[in-house]
Amino acid sequence: MKILILADVESKYLWDYFDKSKLEGVDLILSCGDLNPQYLTSDYRRMMDQPEKVVEGLKIVVGLFKNAKGCICIEDKIYTYKGLRIMGLGGSIRYKKGINQYTQRQMQHRVSRMWLQLKCKKGFDILLTHSPAAGINDGFDSVHQGFTVFNELLDTYHPAYFIHGHIHKNYQANFVREQQYNETTIINGYERYIIDV
Repeated sequence: MKILILADVESKYLWDYFDKSKLEGVDLILSCGDLNPQYLTSDYRRMMDQPEKVVEGLKIVVGLFKNAKGCICIEDKIYTYKGLRIMGLGGSIRYKKGINQYTQRQMQHRVSRMWLQLKCKKGFDILLTHSPAAGINDGFDSVHQGFTVFNELLDTYHPAYFIHGHIHKNYQANFVREQQYNETTIINGYERYIIDV
């Protein structure tokens, strides 16, 4: 299964210089957040000649957003697509008043409320978040710190992938796109990235 990951900024490569062949073979699109819902919904569906209505078997957009018509929001859910279990937890560390910002304790509480889903689904294959895990590819400033509960999820459930955004390529000289953490491949989905699962 080929998965296109999108996060943080609209890809000029995909959007401004669009060519359908760039999306050839893509089965699923995952969004890590901080993108305009219009970019994720009607624009991509028009480019892929897909109907607005989500139909199983077609390319669909799954991600961490609300009010994105025709997409599937998996915020605080474990969504299964063709046998692949994807756990969604959006938001960043709280650094000022605003929406979609959480303290470490609040994010821990969100995860603890998902215990029944985790038990029924027997874990997950992909952890899809906006922010990184604490100390793993996160930033040095208070705005881009990662969540410690994500580390706990990786250590407990050993998913195949942990996909996040929030850390832009131009934020640090040592930008890391992909790295290994025990059995989990961690991917920073900034702008665009394609994986084969």
